[in-house]
Amino acid sequence: MTTLFISDLHLDAGLPEISKQLLIFLKDEAASADALYILGDLFESWVGDDDPNPHYATVKNALRKLVGRRVPVYFMHGNRDFAIGEKFAQETGVQILPDPHVVELYGESVLLSHGDRYCTDDVQYQTIRKMTRDPKWLAMMLKKPLRERLAFAAQARAASAAHGGAINQKIANVNQRAIERAMREANVDTMLHGHTHRPGIHRFNLDGEPASRIVLGDWFTQGSVVRWDESGPVLSVLQR
Repeated sequence: MTTLFISDLHLDAGLPEISKQLLIFLKDEAASADALYILGDLFESWVGDDDPNPHYATVKNALRKLVGRRVPVYFMHGNRDFAIGEKFAQETGVQILPDPHVVELYGESVLLSHGDRYCTDDVQYQTIRKMTRDPKWLAMMLKKPLRERLAFAAQARAASAAHGGAINQKIANVNQRAIERAMREANVDTMLHGHTHRPGIHRFNLDGEPASRIVLGDWFTQGSVVRWDESGPVLSVLQR
């Protein structure tokens, strides 16, 4: 059996090919998995569980069907869908995980994260992240009318795109010291995350011992998945 990991799909009505690929993935490969972990940014934006967007309804229905087939589905918030809440969890059956989170995979402890918290060189982004993750700020935002939240999300995406194009790409990546500090605190030698859209497996020494950091890719041009079984992890591409 295999445990599957995906992230950074950025589902949006304007990119139907990504949703189509996900629905096929959920119906076919994921249906026979031990579990599915979604490590954030499943959606391009999420302004609240009360958004009646029919595009979201299709995805929620597919997740509910997968859970109904007794495949546990775990979700971790990303920087685009941090407002997903308990109503979404109840409607889909997914279990929301804290970020970071340690999971046992076939005898190995692995630290899971969306990954954006470790981009510590991007001070401006971390300031915004701290604000938007504040429970009081989020509660206040979710009380606003839906149209205001949708407008805010559109403005935030535009600002994010402008910021991403203006900064050095090294700054936009994770900070190695922050990664190592998190792994020490979690007492693990393997970490898996998304966010950066830079898929790969990075091997390094952590306090004299071999360690690895696995990075999931985005789904804009092709799917990205980590398949993990008793033999270990494999980072793979899902062709369209």
